[in-house]
Amino acid sequence: MKHRLLVALLATALAAPAAALAALPAPIAKAAADPARAADAKIDARRKGPELLAFAEVKPGQKVYDLIPGGGYFTRLFSLAVGPAGKVYSVWPEEYDKVSHPDSDVLRKQAATAPFTNVKVLVQPGKAFNAPEPLDLVFTSQNYHDYPDKFMGHIDPAVLDKAVFKALKPGGLFVVVDHRAKAGAGMKDTDTLHRIDIAAVKSQVTAAGFRFEGESNLLANPKDPLDIAVFDPKVRGHTDQFILKFRKPR
Repeated sequence: MKHRLLVALLATALAAPAAALAALPAPIAKAAADPARAADAKIDARRKGPELLAFAEVKPGQKVYDLIPGGGYFTRLFSLAVGPAGKVYSVWPEEYDKVSHPDSDVLRKQAATAPFTNVKVLVQPGKAFNAPEPLDLVFTSQNYHDYPDKFMGHIDPAVLDKAVFKALKPGGLFVVVDHRAKAGAGMKDTDTLHRIDIAAVKSQVTAAGFRFEGESNLLANPKDPLDIAVFDPKVRGHTDQFILKFRKPR
């Protein structure tokens, strides 16, 4: 009986990820299951990468810009999802690269080997956001709030938003994931708690000409009190995060 119960539990555990992948668009499900990202797949349940790519409408052949990619979790997933006909620009502002080094070097080395050779790693001044070609998607996770902060040179987010708008193809998407601040906080918590008010982001991005397309609660956590730093052990890795999708009008 115990043996049969163990087998049943194991079967259920294995079926859950398979069922989740089956609900995704086929190219994204295939990318998520690729053995080349086996280590990343272990944190999919927490980071919701495959589901986020579906929300961002990622398709084979697209040109994607992963802004401030950190350890490259999303870059690798984008790379596999857009395939050899697509391109992924994994980009650090110079100011951010100085404090996160050698992240860009590590990803640059990985981009030199299959299957991630469609990735190009770039470092550029924070105020000079640009892309080598028109883009289908600009994506940034947990870093939009950094732009107005001291280490980034107090860059007005409007500068970034306008540059992203210019870089995208008509109909292209700008997807912003970030740590939620309390309603009404605006940008006052960006350099202390590393959070930003969702209303401030919506206002800033739509002011650049984007149309707000919707949001996802994939990374919502109602237990996050929103008044502590995102690195606090109580919430680290499990902050309440918003996911916003904006479209450049066709």
